[in-house]
Amino acid sequence: MDTTTAPAPARADVIVRHSVAEDILGMVTGTFTVSLGLFLLTTSGAVTGGTAGLAMLLSYAGGLSFGVLFLVVNVPFFALAVWKKGWNFTLRTMVAVALVAGLASLHPVALGGLTLHPLYAALGGNLLAGVGLLILFRHRASLGGFNILALILQERLGWRAGYVQMALDTTVILVSFAVVEPASVLLSAVGAVVLNLVVALNHKPGRYLGA
Repeated sequence: MDTTTAPAPARADVIVRHSVAEDILGMVTGTFTVSLGLFLLTTSGAVTGGTAGLAMLLSYAGGLSFGVLFLVVNVPFFALAVWKKGWNFTLRTMVAVALVAGLASLHPVALGGLTLHPLYAALGGNLLAGVGLLILFRHRASLGGFNILALILQERLGWRAGYVQMALDTTVILVSFAVVEPASVLLSAVGAVVLNLVVALNHKPGRYLGA
């Protein structure tokens, strides 16, 4: 009879932390995916929610660089992140925002002038952005702005981050009627629902224990 002691099964509630290399790769992958999704949106003149959506609206209205505006509109939310989430999360978020802003300038050079069907751009762009956000959330980062507020409300009150984000994004989409064609606004609204469903269905409190 084999008396060798079998290894104890891993506990489901044990948090397995990401290594530094995993965090770096996760940050690069997440920001690249988000920035590519945002690039698809801009090719069709669509918008999205959050501070990215605000930056898009300002760039459409004033012709300024999306990357620069994305950095600027996130600055006030960094203070909230330091207060409620600490410096570790805030620094990761600052890096993520800076990477997205930088990559936003790279895609037009690398991919050139793409011509995409507006529905494909709106749905595909938001789907990529949602997947990228999930990756960043799971490496203790975000894209600033509404992401920070949504994560804080999920942790403190148990509200789903995706649903909180959806409510805030809806406000941005409604404001976009003043800048964007109504047809593009409707496509943007559908795309924003896709993005936030991706987050809401895959980022539930207690489901993912990596850190």
